[in-house]
Amino acid sequence: MRVSDFDYSLPEHLIAQDPLEPRDASRLLILDKRNGAIEHSVFKRIGEQLRRGDMLVLNDTKVLPARIFAHKDSGAMIELLLLKQTGLNIWQCLVRPGNKAKPGARLLFGLPELQAEIVDHAEEGTRLVEFSYQGNFFDLLDRLGTMPLPPYIKKPLADQSRYQPVYAREKGSAAAPTAGLHFTERLLDELEAQGVLIEKLLLHVGLGTFRPVKADTVEQHLMHAEYYRLSVASAARINAAKAAGGRLIAVGTTVVRTLETVADEDGSLSAAEGWTQKYIYPGYRFKCTDAMITNFHLPKSTLLMLVAALAGRDNVLRAYQTAIDEQYRFFSFGDAMFITDRMPDTER
Repeated sequence: MRVSDFDYSLPEHLIAQDPLEPRDASRLLILDKRNGAIEHSVFKRIGEQLRRGDMLVLNDTKVLPARIFAHKDSGAMIELLLLKQTGLNIWQCLVRPGNKAKPGARLLFGLPELQAEIVDHAEEGTRLVEFSYQGNFFDLLDRLGTMPLPPYIKKPLADQSRYQPVYAREKGSAAAPTAGLHFTERLLDELEAQGVLIEKLLLHVGLGTFRPVKADTVEQHLMHAEYYRLSVASAARINAAKAAGGRLIAVGTTVVRTLETVADEDGSLSAAEGWTQKYIYPGYRFKCTDAMITNFHLPKSTLLMLVAALAGRDNVLRAYQTAIDEQYRFFSFGDAMFITDRMPDTER
């Protein structure tokens, strides 16, 4: 299967540069994965697509203000993007310019409490950086760092919290699980009052978000490992919801990958944590995920391949073309898609 099979042409003006206010004002394209039928709605009416006993699963990772700037002893400026923690005080980082980021280089951040040293080269041009600090490392990041917005967003973000889901809890991601950006606290409360169940898991988004697929064929691509965790209590509640006939609806590709990582062949889930390189593309047999809420993804990306695996490549590319024709907003701050196995109104 060729990576070019997942390409499409997107007018640049459809790349959303700002988040909408309120969050749930975004548009919603509804795609029936069984037959490719398409409907249009708005996100605040997502409850119309759900029924009592359905379970939404959210990723409550929190994005670090992971882009920070430093100076070498020589005075040269270095930009770091923290990707994931690999050891005690050691982080894998994207470093620019890379030719100035040699092992042994000392980095200063303008705060006496924080210094760093580049200790080694890592995968795909990244570096391992060891930080030495006084106090709380994440508090120092809050003082120094900015949100690591994707390169296709050219405007600065006025409110940094708009690149976090309202339910974000545990810091550790280098990018937001953007499907969750559409939810408000009020909408989540309304869904629970409707009888929709809500559960959370964790996957810290890392390097894979920033690296394009360079292989010619889908099968040649290697996914980067990302840390995940599903608790005993969460696994039990998800299994109970499935056993009672509820649909398992993943909010975002990170949730799909985590669920499919921990699911047994019969679809049951067990508590687990670790590093996943789960790679989902057409031909994959889903073990537990019934439906998903997602954004519109970049051409030739592993995220688009995952969505195509769930709903069918032709269905998805047809839906994307419809979204373009209807002037939907794309990517991180864009509109949403609900991929469903449509339930009749009488069963909701």
